[in-house]
Amino acid sequence: MYASSARYLGIFTLMLVSTAQAASLALQEYPVPKGAHPHDVAPASDGGVWYTAQGSGELGYLDPKTGKTRHIPLGQGSQPHGVIVGPDGAPWITDSGLNAMVRVNPKTDQVQTFPLPAGGDWANLNTATFDKKGVLWFTGQSGVYGRVDPKTNTVEVFKAPRGRGPYGISTTPDGAVYYASLAGSHIARIDTVTGEAKVLTPPTANQGARRVWPDSNNRIWVSEWNTGKVAMYDPKTGAWREWRLPGQNPQAYAVYVDDKDMVWLSDFGANALVRFDPKQETFQVFTLPSTSAQVRQLLGRPGEVWGAESGADKLVVIRTR
Repeated sequence: MYASSARYLGIFTLMLVSTAQAASLALQEYPVPKGAHPHDVAPASDGGVWYTAQGSGELGYLDPKTGKTRHIPLGQGSQPHGVIVGPDGAPWITDSGLNAMVRVNPKTDQVQTFPLPAGGDWANLNTATFDKKGVLWFTGQSGVYGRVDPKTNTVEVFKAPRGRGPYGISTTPDGAVYYASLAGSHIARIDTVTGEAKVLTPPTANQGARRVWPDSNNRIWVSEWNTGKVAMYDPKTGAWREWRLPGQNPQAYAVYVDDKDMVWLSDFGANALVRFDPKQETFQVFTLPSTSAQVRQLLGRPGEVWGAESGADKLVVIRTR
């Protein structure tokens, strides 16, 4: 483990004007060690922020109050992709290099590895989510998804119904688990009892569904990488809707719904974060100060939306209150 201290950039105040009201938001970037190439972020329970340092094979931790970071090595060959905080308060990592799920004890930094079953192919692990029973579900772009039961340390892997592509994954407030298939251009709902997945196809073909996130009404929001759209699936009615992000060449990568049911996306094409208001059906664009920031994932907590700038070796936050 090592620690680093770096000056972090000042706060940029952004004024958002709509027909309803004007709201002030603050955007701030925090440098992380060079070569870390942070991929995903997860706000920690103590006010800090975990991030996967994919370039160095480590788990990083940022203290937003000081701008200081520390890194925890995850093992030889590690290439961490996703990170979330589990019900136990610990960060859980999908590590494609280790072909394993990894848990880090937030108090001792002890690393615990949950390898995928022997004899299977390399999964190209991506993202994870906990269901309401405390079981961890994960995706692998090679065409698999799976689960880890922390009570028994059992790891199971299932073949995706349409092969390659499982990427983003999340759990709805009512306990349903959905994943997005980037290569398969669809989303799927997992039966958390049997492990079977049901394919659900957006209206636009070859749209490149990359990540998924639910709102408070259990509707599923999807970032469509190939078409630069955000889609919404309503499980109650089976209906879909899609909206194209503003700009000439939008590339919607990450999607996250905050505690106010505002939909946030990262747009590679505009080098920006984008907020979509579902009620007004309007977009607000926040150009990032760093060029080619490449925000690959968004996550947050009340009043904060965090992203990992993999192309700039920084984390970024928009404070919404």
